[in-house]
Amino acid sequence: MFIEAPDSVLTLLPDLSIAADRRLRERARRLARRVVINCGRGLPSRAGVGRPRPVRAGRPGADLDLDASLEAIVEARALDRSPSLDELWARDWGRAALAVCLVVDRSGSMAGERLVAAALAAAACAWRAPSDNAVLVFSDEVIAVRPIDRRRSTAAVVDDLLRLQGKGTTDLAAALDAAAAQLERSRARRRVCVLLSDCDVNTGADPVAAAAKLQELIVIGPGTGRTDTDAFCRRTGARGAVADGPTATVRILAELLA
Repeated sequence: MFIEAPDSVLTLLPDLSIAADRRLRERARRLARRVVINCGRGLPSRAGVGRPRPVRAGRPGADLDLDASLEAIVEARALDRSPSLDELWARDWGRAALAVCLVVDRSGSMAGERLVAAALAAAACAWRAPSDNAVLVFSDEVIAVRPIDRRRSTAAVVDDLLRLQGKGTTDLAAALDAAAAQLERSRARRRVCVLLSDCDVNTGADPVAAAAKLQELIVIGPGTGRTDTDAFCRRTGARGAVADGPTATVRILAELLA
């Protein structure tokens, strides 16, 4: 269920989660996780996990179906030979409909509003693509908070994002290259990079070339301060918008990931 929460309340969560009192801090972090994850459920989950289908053995990613292959195995053993792959059956679970890699710009300052927007976006992406989602944070280096091939709880990811500190310059090309590498590990039909950044690049290679490696790019810029989001979208062909508050991030994702 999607819970409406005003941005003015949500932006208090990062401050509460680092309170000096240990018991208050732990209670605040539990509350923050619960609120953020519930708010992130504004996106319908349509991950598209497939049903198993019978295919011939040898298909990449398919699992051997011993029950369906038993007759061929017995016949081959009776003739004192090994069964061929064409005689054996496997189960192919197909491909997920969607994979998402969220890329969060941590260069500059990370205030309450930006922290909550990042955490909400992570919760929303996990809800929308539960089996195939990654979260990266970057400045002049890229850190994988949740690699796409590692199962990590949404609560743990939200905790990490709410405690992020701003640092470093903005190497957007490196971040997009890392996102492309994450998404290449997925077998999903649709693979989307969601970038939270003002796109004010000040170090690294040309991010336009890096963006060209992505199947689909969505850019969400902050609603306050200087932003180059629109210009970057025009140069790359990405779809994008400026969020006027943390909860607007979820609404934008719901529209652009539809």
